[in-house]
Amino acid sequence: MHEAAIKKIMFELDQIQTLIDSYDDLIQKATKEMPNLIELTALAAVLHSFYNGIENIFQIILKKIDRQTINSSKWHKELLLAMSEQNAQRNAVISIKTMLLLPQYLSFRHFYRHSYSFYLNWEDMKPLINSLNAIWDDFLIEAKEFLTQLDQN
Repeated sequence: MHEAAIKKIMFELDQIQTLIDSYDDLIQKATKEMPNLIELTALAAVLHSFYNGIENIFQIILKKIDRQTINSSKWHKELLLAMSEQNAQRNAVISIKTMLLLPQYLSFRHFYRHSYSFYLNWEDMKPLINSLNAIWDDFLIEAKEFLTQLDQN
């Protein structure tokens, strides 16, 4: 019933995994030493793409499974909250724990889109980079559990 949505979500999960894998050396280096401007800019792009991919998954679920849209100036936050809640069409996609960790990535993505790269601040980005792999691992587990449940319905 949801084969097309599952396929699109799996594609996005693969894209995010490729992103994480492609920049793993830089991410690991940044956990040990302060990145230079070029590395900082690359890491900012990774953080932007990471959350963008997660939000793409949420939008697929909202449109294809929930058959809804959100028309609000705060739709990004509302979408994130909606994914932590069960509804008549589906179970919760992510845990409350994950939902509480992702807003910092959403905020950074917003900053990145509306600012110049010379405003990047490593001290602001460092916690996001340091926890990126752990948050991705948790998100991936939750997304795969969601897809398994969705496929069984």
